[in-house]
Amino acid sequence: MTGFLIALAVVYLLPGPDMILLLQTGARQGRGMALATALGLALARSCHVALAGLGLAVLFKTAPWTFDLVRLAGAAYLLWLGLRLLQAQTSALVVEGGRQPSRAYWLAMRRGLLTNLLNPKALVFCSVLLPQFVSPEAGPLALQFAWLGALLVAVGLAFDAAYALAGAGLGRWLGRRPLVQRVQQWLFGGVLVGFGVRLALLRDI
Repeated sequence: MTGFLIALAVVYLLPGPDMILLLQTGARQGRGMALATALGLALARSCHVALAGLGLAVLFKTAPWTFDLVRLAGAAYLLWLGLRLLQAQTSALVVEGGRQPSRAYWLAMRRGLLTNLLNPKALVFCSVLLPQFVSPEAGPLALQFAWLGALLVAVGLAFDAAYALAGAGLGRWLGRRPLVQRVQQWLFGGVLVGFGVRLALLRDI
């Protein structure tokens, strides 16, 4: 179990589109919106765990076009997010006080859901990692898989919440520094575009 948690921590500490999205959402829209995004990411990981249990990653191997379909959809979505950020007005990055409408929270959660759900590498990660820590001697395999999957989602949510709070703190700091705010906008937007291009060029699992 310790090895499993260490493996998760290493993966969640690596920079990726999920982390960038959380930091950017926190910086632009505040803590609540970033936490809603984190919930969307957690829901996507829950779907990946369920799909891994159903063996969908095997379909990616036997029918590569399905992998390419999800990969290109995910790449297009990341490119869209990055380009939108690059084109946004600097003033839009200022975190505004007051309560956001409920629809805004739903949209933030949906961004998190789609960003992770349309990344086939996340499904393959679940399909590769979880079976390594399932043992026939430890009890029912389905129960072990479900328990490990729940841990994967919970640990991911804990890391994502930390990134969301860090992003909100970054937003407060940037609010007093318009020039740095603009640099941050271009940096995060460029990184998202880069992740989208890298996913588009990915050729195999």
